[in-house]
Amino acid sequence: MNCQDSILEPLCFPEQPLDGAPGPRRSSSRSELLLLCLFCSESSGLPQKDVFLKHLLLEHKVVIADVKLIADLPKYLLYWKGRFLEQPVTDFCSVIKTNSTGPVEKQENYFLLCDILPEDRILRENLQQKRLEEVLEQQQQERDDGSFQRLCMFCSDEFTGNRSSLLNHMAREHSFSIGLPDNIVFCDDFLDTLQSKLDNLQCLYCEKTFRDKTTLKDHMRKKAHRRINANNREYDRFYVINYLELGKTWEEVQSEDDRELVDDGADDDWSDWQAHPVSAVCLFCEHQSETMDQIYSHMKDIHDFDLHKLRTELNLRFYQQVKLVNFIRRQIHQSRCYGCHQRFESRADVLRHIVAEGHVMQLPDVSTWDQPQYYFPTYENDALLCTLPDSDDEDAGDEANRCEDVPVIAEDVSDLRALKQSSVLNQLLRSRSSGSQSDGRRATTTTLHSNSQTEPKRKQT
Repeated sequence: MNCQDSILEPLCFPEQPLDGAPGPRRSSSRSELLLLCLFCSESSGLPQKDVFLKHLLLEHKVVIADVKLIADLPKYLLYWKGRFLEQPVTDFCSVIKTNSTGPVEKQENYFLLCDILPEDRILRENLQQKRLEEVLEQQQQERDDGSFQRLCMFCSDEFTGNRSSLLNHMAREHSFSIGLPDNIVFCDDFLDTLQSKLDNLQCLYCEKTFRDKTTLKDHMRKKAHRRINANNREYDRFYVINYLELGKTWEEVQSEDDRELVDDGADDDWSDWQAHPVSAVCLFCEHQSETMDQIYSHMKDIHDFDLHKLRTELNLRFYQQVKLVNFIRRQIHQSRCYGCHQRFESRADVLRHIVAEGHVMQLPDVSTWDQPQYYFPTYENDALLCTLPDSDDEDAGDEANRCEDVPVIAEDVSDLRALKQSSVLNQLLRSRSSGSQSDGRRATTTTLHSNSQTEPKRKQT
C-alpha cells in the first residue's frame, strides 16, 4: 500500500463543523506518555499519534475505530497489547477483506478494533470514568487552591487567592466571560492559551490576526468579540461537561438537559420548527447546494457528470452508489484521475485533466470501485451519501406496476353457447320462473320476450 494513499480516518469538508464528538484532551503532563505498538517494539509520543496510527495501518493492517473518543489511549493500547499476546487478533477484531472479487494474491485482510466488541466497550467506559474522576479531583484542587496569582488580560489589575475573583472581574468589568468558575478545569492552562492568542494579536472569537494591539482591541469591542469561539475544539478540555459522557460534546449534553425541562403534558407544537438545510458538496469543486436537485443539476451542467444516468445505465443499487461516490471522492482527494488512474501534483491539475480528456463519465471496471473499503465515507459529513435514491425500492415499485398490466385470459371460451345454457344464473332464472304459477301469463310473456332478444345475440355469438 502506498503511504501517500492511506486515509486513517474519514475526512471532513472544511466548510462545515465536525459532527463527531471529540474526546477529552489530555493535560500537558500527559504529553510525555508513550504509545506502545500492539504487535512490535515500536513506540511514539502522544503528540505523534497520527504517525503511530499510520504505523498500525501500514505495518500491521490494524485500524482502531473512534480513536478521538478514547479517554486514555496509552492505557487502552497497553491493555490490548496484553490481550493479543494471549489470543489471536481475529478473536477480537472484525476482519475486512479488500479487493474481495479480485485475484487471491491481491486480497488483503484488515482488522478493525471497535466498541462493537463488549470487552472493548467496557474498557472505553472504564477509561472514561477514570478520566472523569481525575478531572473532578483536579477541579477540586483548583477550587481549594489559595495560591492563585495572575494579572487580568485586559487591564493591569492583579488577583490573588481564588481563581473565581479573576474570572468574575473579567466578566463584570470587561464583558468577557468564559463560563462559571465551577465549570472550568485546568484553569491556568486555559488562561495561558487565551493570553498567548492575545499576545499574537489574534481575536479570541473570529481568530483573525491584526497588525497591533490597538486595532485588535477596537475590533473586539466594535464587533462584540469579547468571547471565545464555541466551535473551537481546542477549548473543550477546559470544561468539565465534556468529560461527563463517552463520545458526547457539551452541546449534546446540554441539549439533553434542555429536553428534560420540557413539560411532557404540554401539547407538541411544531409550527415554528425549521429544518436545517442540507448542504451537499459537489464531487469536483467546492460548490454547495441546499437541495439535492440543485447539486445534481450543478454537476450535470457545470461538469457534465450525470449521476442519475450512471445509476440507470449500470443498474446501480443503493450501496453500489455509495461505494461509487466514496471512490470518486477518494480519487479526487488523492489527485488521481478515476478514469485512467493517472496521478497529478494537485487537485486542480487532475480536474483539468478529467475535463480535457473527457474522463468525466468514464468509469473504470466495476471491480475497481465495487469493493468493501468504499463502504466507508471519504468525508464523514458527506450529505450526498444521505440522499442517494434507493433503487431497490424503485425496482420493487416497477415490478408491482408491471404485475398490474398483465392481462387475464379465460381458460376456455370455445363453446360459449353451451357455457351460457349450463350457467348457474340461467338455472336460477328458470327455477324462479316455474315457481310463479299465479303470474303465469305475465311470466310466459316475459320469457318469450326475453328469448326473442337473446336469440339474435346467440346467433351473433
